[in-house]
Amino acid sequence: MTATKTDRLFAEHRHGVFRYLCRLVGQTESARDLTQEVFLRVARAGLPDTDAGGERAWIFRVARNLGLNFLRDGARHPQAGPLVDAASGPTQELALALHQALHTLTELDRDVFLMREVGGLSYDEIAAACHLTPTAVRSRLHRSRQHLRATLAPALRQAH
Repeated sequence: MTATKTDRLFAEHRHGVFRYLCRLVGQTESARDLTQEVFLRVARAGLPDTDAGGERAWIFRVARNLGLNFLRDGARHPQAGPLVDAASGPTQELALALHQALHTLTELDRDVFLMREVGGLSYDEIAAACHLTPTAVRSRLHRSRQHLRATLAPALRQAH
């Protein structure tokens, strides 16, 4: 892939990929490293022939696979805790509660949720990235949102 195309893809998608990976792995430095690795792999592999939405879906598929590998490796070799310190006040407590609630979702449901809410991907892009149908994405998002609302309700009541 040409440097110009790689630069364009990096400029367009790095923030979304980084935010997604931050939430997925829970560690800012690791998310930075993984984001760099995503774009190194994109540059090496070249993009499949797709439209712009397909590009983003493919990039997030690479990010998802790297993030899941990181989490699996972390399960074998534990790392530092989540992004926040629970003793630092209500905002951090809510962030910690969200981090914990996200990890009560199944791996696929969490990925679908994060791709939509953090990465800003469309249902079609998520479907392509996760090998699902758009209908399955819609259903998983609905279930995940309901689960997160119920799980986070006590923490939200406590914060107010």
